Amino acid sequence: RGMRVLLDFVANHTSDQHPWFLESRSSRQSPKRDWYIWRDAAPGGGPPNNWLSAFGGSAWEWDAETGQYYFHAFLKEQPDLNWRNPDVQRAMLDAMRFWFDRGVDGFRLDAIWHLIKDGQFRDNPPNPDYKPTDSPYHRLLPVFTTDRPEIHPVLAMMRRLADEYDERVLIGEIYLPVERLVTYYGLSEPELHLPYNFQLLLLPWDARRIQATIDVYEALLPSGAWPNWVLGNHDRPRIASRVGRAQARVATMLLLTLRGTPTIYYGDEIGMVNVEIPPEAIQDPVERTAGRGFGRDPERTPMQWDSAPNAGFTRGQPWLPLSPDYPTCNVEAQRDDPRSILTLHRRLLALRRAEPALSIGSYRSLPAEGELIAYLREDGERRFLIVLNFGHWVRRYACGQIDLRGSVVLSTYLDREGEMVDRDLLLRPDEGVIIGLTG
Repeated sequence: RGMRVLLDFVANHTSDQHPWFLESRSSRQSPKRDWYIWRDAAPGGGPPNNWLSAFGGSAWEWDAETGQYYFHAFLKEQPDLNWRNPDVQRAMLDAMRFWFDRGVDGFRLDAIWHLIKDGQFRDNPPNPDYKPTDSPYHRLLPVFTTDRPEIHPVLAMMRRLADEYDERVLIGEIYLPVERLVTYYGLSEPELHLPYNFQLLLLPWDARRIQATIDVYEALLPSGAWPNWVLGNHDRPRIASRVGRAQARVATMLLLTLRGTPTIYYGDEIGMVNVEIPPEAIQDPVERTAGRGFGRDPERTPMQWDSAPNAGFTRGQPWLPLSPDYPTCNVEAQRDDPRSILTLHRRLLALRRAEPALSIGSYRSLPAEGELIAYLREDGERRFLIVLNFGHWVRRYACGQIDLRGSVVLSTYLDREGEMVDRDLLLRPDEGVIIGLTG
């Protein structure tokens, strides 16, 4: 079907059962000792510094056999590789080449902004904005454990390898502010094709904040860089749970009409919501260690295909419980429903494919107030106005910068295509509209 295959490539760490780590921890004299990050205890005993694990507690684990600590950004069973070691770099690039040679189209590089740590092992400073309701990991600012400048030459090496093959792509998982994120496209030479842009995941669902962020991101993109947007993933609550199912339709239109590559998280195309996980069914180590409701299991439940047992996902016992709404919220129930959110996704994707203005066309922000967002997508003579109502009440939109004449191409309500528009546009609560402009 012309599909491309990307692999999730975990470059930051290995299992503590990996042969490399077993050899590394076997002796301080092991040839692979320096393949991981080992340090002596602090002068007074205890961990070498204050670095924290993203999954709770110290990032240092004591190894009684060799009398040193090893570093793990995540679980203690996931020791971090020492990417300052050229042997590690060669071994990991060889692993990437192995898969490229077998035809893989690219990689999603997991937790890639963690790859290099401070060579002086300095303490991370306290976070002045930390709140007791935040994850304990956020007590400190990870300035010495993430986003280190030495990561950029490493990513440039990965890009040079990818460029030896035709049409390969590198996508990086990076949780950073926009001004730092865009540096991962490359500083002195190309790095990632797509540093994941998670702003729509992280921002409050506020029209003014979101439009401002879109405009800043567009302005900061390096010359020739291709944008991207992510609305949902395995680490954050589902969009339908964050903003409600009505606004999830507006969010879908936003995602699929912005300039750049969109990423859709499985299940969002049918409006799946977070599932309450009983304590005995919790799987996520974040919740088992840190607790306090930071777990990610609620957004990781099985895909809901139909109303059969286990939603048609498996005949066995699923890893996590299913949503109680799966008998009605599933692919089979929505496939032939002309008003379903699945149909909305299909219509938007078909429109992107048919109209270059909505895929590769330019983006221009337009003035809007309150809970409205408006922008133009243009390619040659084809012009589309997108107006999104983030509010739950009727709003009227008019703009002196454009001749607002045309017709409705698509509404998130899926019921007003072909309606003529002249001078202004009335939007219903929780509605997004695409207008094909003729003026």
